[in-house]
Amino acid sequence: MGIVVLGSANVDVVIGLERIPAPGETVITETSDRGRGGKGNNQAIAAARAGAPTRFIGAVGSDATGEFLLAGLSEAGIGTELVRRCEGVTSGTAYVMVDRHAENAIVVVAGANGRLTGLTGAEQRALQQADVLLMQLEVPMRTVVDAARTTRAAGGYVMLNAAPYADLPDELVNNLDLLIVNEPEAALAAGVKEGARSPDELADIITRRIPDVLITLGAEGSMLARRGQQPVRIRAPKVPAVDTTAAGDTFVGAYAAATVRGLDEHGCLQFASSAAALAVQRPGAVASIPHLADIDAALGEFYPETPPEA
Repeated sequence: MGIVVLGSANVDVVIGLERIPAPGETVITETSDRGRGGKGNNQAIAAARAGAPTRFIGAVGSDATGEFLLAGLSEAGIGTELVRRCEGVTSGTAYVMVDRHAENAIVVVAGANGRLTGLTGAEQRALQQADVLLMQLEVPMRTVVDAARTTRAAGGYVMLNAAPYADLPDELVNNLDLLIVNEPEAALAAGVKEGARSPDELADIITRRIPDVLITLGAEGSMLARRGQQPVRIRAPKVPAVDTTAAGDTFVGAYAAATVRGLDEHGCLQFASSAAALAVQRPGAVASIPHLADIDAALGEFYPETPPEA
């Protein structure tokens, strides 16, 4: 059945700044825009645009913000029949500050995302039919745990992008196949101080609890470590960055799509990395997420070598 993404959907208020203000500082800008975002929404759209059949489980307000988000999901070809419309609350909202170096700072108001509790019968059936379940941590943890358990029991592959990071309960860890984290999140998952261990050491610690871990390393690329095997590494394409807001979500969604397509380890990483490299060259969150044809074209440009670089 493809991918089911369970997660958040937000309206993004994007503010362009010369620099991100320090605590207590007020700055003036003339640039702002409204768009669609939220880690779940972004990753679902990334997976769908990368060619994977995708359904979304989430919650939005029963107002104009909810219709705005649903329209974006539908335009990407994502099944929205399982998205809840919540009365008396607006959709999640993210306030995104982006500076002239393409760095960002984000504040998220959960809104309807906090209402995603207690899986319905229809949601459970969708999870049981999923080839891949992809989740993040912008919705209630209990729902994430229940969804992981439901999918794993039915034989589906469970991916968690542990962002924003929170302590992972044992019941969740025991039902994960793949943890996707950046380097600071990997240190938290491993229970060590950031910078105290190398990515290889972090991966070794994490795979004692979770079978596979994918660590993104920014400009250094990414690595996939499977328990008892040598890690697989790829370099990151060198491209001029305009806005990094949805690059991580693009990587994760594209990786999930590549998994469903049956690409090998190197192929999945290179496909996801190519998608992310395209995303950072465009402004916005959803607006920056590339389509399959663009990713396939970039893949040949960014990774022409044969065999793929280890």
